[in-house]
Amino acid sequence: MLDVKFVRENMDAVREALRRRRSPVTLAGFEELDRERRETLSAVEKLRAERNAASEEIGHLRREGNDASALMERMREVSAAIKEKEAGLPDIEHRMEEVLHSLPNVPDPSVPEGEREEDNPTVRTWGDRPAFSFPVRDHVDIGTALDILDFDRAAKIAGARFCLMKGAGALMERALINFMLDVHTREHGYTEVLPPFLANSASFFGTGQLPKFEEDLFHVTGTDYYLVPTAEVPLTNIVRDEILSAGSLPLKMTAYTPCFRAEAGSHGKDVRGMIRQHQFNKVELVKICRPEESRGELETLTADAERILERLSLPYRVVTLCTADLGFSAAKTYDIEAWIPSQGRYREISSCSNFTDFQARRAKIRFRDGATGKIRLAHTLNGSGLAVGRTVVAILENFQQEDGSVRIPEALRPYMGGMDRITKAKGRS
Repeated sequence: MLDVKFVRENMDAVREALRRRRSPVTLAGFEELDRERRETLSAVEKLRAERNAASEEIGHLRREGNDASALMERMREVSAAIKEKEAGLPDIEHRMEEVLHSLPNVPDPSVPEGEREEDNPTVRTWGDRPAFSFPVRDHVDIGTALDILDFDRAAKIAGARFCLMKGAGALMERALINFMLDVHTREHGYTEVLPPFLANSASFFGTGQLPKFEEDLFHVTGTDYYLVPTAEVPLTNIVRDEILSAGSLPLKMTAYTPCFRAEAGSHGKDVRGMIRQHQFNKVELVKICRPEESRGELETLTADAERILERLSLPYRVVTLCTADLGFSAAKTYDIEAWIPSQGRYREISSCSNFTDFQARRAKIRFRDGATGKIRLAHTLNGSGLAVGRTVVAILENFQQEDGSVRIPEALRPYMGGMDRITKAKGRS
């Protein structure tokens, strides 16, 4: 959430930020309410001045032995008018806050302006894309032939946009989770957390999913619980409503969770396979740091996610999201995209964002500055390290062999009991 004082004093800058984002949101409602608030406060001040003057005059009349009843009646009317106008201020301020809840974060000055995904500039690429001497198959055909992915039975159990993984497929999913967590904790210095997979509405408000994106969430009817769409929600909210010591920053946390997304508005997009599902596994990275450190922390967080792909020998590229493609809460985002041979293009496998103080203001995540003793808002960041299902997709497609088998990346083999190749087990159905 943006600071009300910042918005009030920088209307033109906020309007320009909304324009750069190509956002349909306007400041008209905020300006009208702010004007109403200022007019109300001004009227209250005038009435108070009138009441103070009347009080002095009443005292003077009484000292002179004159009748002050008419003036006393007027003062009662003024006091009632002040009370009435002051009673309306909380409602005005509440409506102003609701408008603030709808305003996206201000893009960092380094974010390129653009209209669509195609305007996201490439920052860097890594790895050589594989060349195949045989027709390339997609992960659905590969996994089905190897009997490690079963979409039909998943649909029977739950419906569309689910996948049942079994045998070496299930083993690979679990192996990737353990591999990612080991690298991030042992080599990158993150603390592993196993959080709840449900969170309350206050947590979702803190990270910006509520109230704007409720249709994308799975709500547990009759409760205040929602299924987490990403570990960003529980991890960031660990320190909600807390004042941290400056010496504890930056906090670096990682967690595996299943993620649940309604995928509202995505009808017809990626209906085949594991790219866009209602349930998927993900290893998340979250940082909470001092404001002056967040730009640098975004670079290292992104690099931490990239190292996973490099260790798995998966070609990828990093793009900077342009203003129109930027998420609601983010000030700057890098997307890491893995090469998907069957589609002949890179697809997102991680999104790494700096939210500056946008989430921290909503969640009241603060720290006491050691130098000044003042309480300041922290900055929050998060990124996928990585989306596990999409990593499986990338492995199956990039390491497919002409005989139908799939070679396992060397870094993953110790996590799969030394297995170096996935082949179809005889007799499975």
